[in-house]
Amino acid sequence: MMVDNPNESMNSINKVSCRGIPRARRTSKTSTCEEGEDEERWHRYYPGTLSGRNEIIFRSLRISIITTSKRPQVHPAVEGRGLEVFTAEALGFIADLHRRFNPTRLDLLRRRVKRQARVDQGKTLGFSKVTGRIRDDSWSISPVPADLTDRRVEITGPTDRKMMINALNSGAKTFMADFEDANTPAWRNVVEGQVNLRDAVRRTIEYASPEGKEYQLNREVATLLVRPRGWHLPERHIQVDREPVSASLVDFGLFLFHNAKDLVARGTAPYFYLPKMESHLEARLWNDVFGFAEDALGVRRGTTKATALIETFPAAFEMEEILFELRDHAAGLNAGRWDYLFSIIKTLRARTDFVLADRAQLTMTVPFMRAYTGLLVKTCHRRGAHAIGGMAAFVPSRKDPTANELAFTKVREDKAREANDGFDGTWVAHPDLVPVAGQVFDRALQGRPNQLGRVGDDVDVTARDLLDVRVPGGKTTEAGLRSNVRVAIQYLEAWLRGTGAVTISNLMEDTATAEIARSQVWQWVHHGARLDDHITVNEGLVRQVGDEEVDRLRMEAEPSAQTSGRFREARALFDDIALKEPLVDFLTIHAYPLIE
Repeated sequence: MMVDNPNESMNSINKVSCRGIPRARRTSKTSTCEEGEDEERWHRYYPGTLSGRNEIIFRSLRISIITTSKRPQVHPAVEGRGLEVFTAEALGFIADLHRRFNPTRLDLLRRRVKRQARVDQGKTLGFSKVTGRIRDDSWSISPVPADLTDRRVEITGPTDRKMMINALNSGAKTFMADFEDANTPAWRNVVEGQVNLRDAVRRTIEYASPEGKEYQLNREVATLLVRPRGWHLPERHIQVDREPVSASLVDFGLFLFHNAKDLVARGTAPYFYLPKMESHLEARLWNDVFGFAEDALGVRRGTTKATALIETFPAAFEMEEILFELRDHAAGLNAGRWDYLFSIIKTLRARTDFVLADRAQLTMTVPFMRAYTGLLVKTCHRRGAHAIGGMAAFVPSRKDPTANELAFTKVREDKAREANDGFDGTWVAHPDLVPVAGQVFDRALQGRPNQLGRVGDDVDVTARDLLDVRVPGGKTTEAGLRSNVRVAIQYLEAWLRGTGAVTISNLMEDTATAEIARSQVWQWVHHGARLDDHITVNEGLVRQVGDEEVDRLRMEAEPSAQTSGRFREARALFDDIALKEPLVDFLTIHAYPLIE
């Protein structure tokens, strides 16, 4: 199907995305695969997930668009070293990705909205019968590269120059450089992050602090992985054919374009973490993007590897299918615990019987989280993929060794549980936690690089196990409410200033923390939850607590921050995303216009 006018309206572009379907079988004359369509019909016309290891992946969704020589529009213009990344060739590659894959991305986002509407009306999530064959058949992912066979400790952080050097030098096996939850998507962060990654790949990255301290890479460094932003996010500073480009395609495309061949020449490859997917069809789109990009850049098919974060509630019911779709590019799955809890609240927002207890009580030992992690490990090892555990977010204090040791004890307990459950590795947020977590996994692995041999035949997780979110002895308390309000506002204030990874009460917090905090407040207000002292949570109570906590935050802030901080804007933003109806899907979308 050819589209003659590259500037036609968004609606008309979206309407062509299903024209590979015979007209007699479409649900309507101008169907966009959303009206009256069920999952079985989708698979019938797009059989990639049901046809073995073939290459039929969304071929009928691929659209050849005849365009003029119009280049992508970048505003504001990139300056300085950013010009090394935002070259005409690289932007042309981004434009190719956008024109080929954005219509499908938008279709899949609309499918999210439709599914949520069905859940709001009472439909229960479960394992799909349509994809049962995938779960029943015998298959495995392609072998993982040598530098991804041992992932016992992974450190994560933003693409900040100094933090990247420290993370790569930390002694962790891998480092995930994050354009997503640990990053405010301000334009300068996007540009500088790509410059920093380019330097890191070439081993030329250096940093000199204002105090004169110099940072550079050690001889041995962690294996690099990159997490682009999720499918739901746009990058408004780059437009193609008058449309904002997908932030996912920008982050992925620029990194791959500039670094794929250099990484391969150095004995590694482009490795990614894929966030916020809600279905295996979204994983299929990523796989299609990988294949197209590898072909376009002259890189062998399957060179790119990706670990999918299972951090949305719908994705928990499609772990096998997500791995299957990515099987030629897959490396593993990760248990993104905070985002997973946020997604439970968001997905089940209309249900009074799914109101969660205090955030602090939602530990990894409660039954529904045990079911989630047990299923993840079993799924991964059954298919030859690595299972990576959750985050240890503690940030040690240089002034309080006693508090540090108490925190280290909790970290050891958490990592011992993960190792005993069969996880192959885990996440930490600070270099000082690398040896703490590493010692736990060293003991569990006993000289092996991973635990892929533990197949989890004794694990049997049902849909009911995932859906039963009751917390034994769980309570809703004023302390929990105050913690949610305070942490969310404190994080949002830093996020608005351009910092996406924030130390709060000796914990490294990112967007996921703010998401669960504000969504839990919304859930309590929406359903009129009662605190353990019988006070009902309502908008007035939340606003009162908000006033008190903002006053405390201002008083505790550094003198410079008391005048230059963005507490007033953060408070207003919190009220928007925690109190207004309907529940805002993602704070990053709602707050995006507030940053440069």
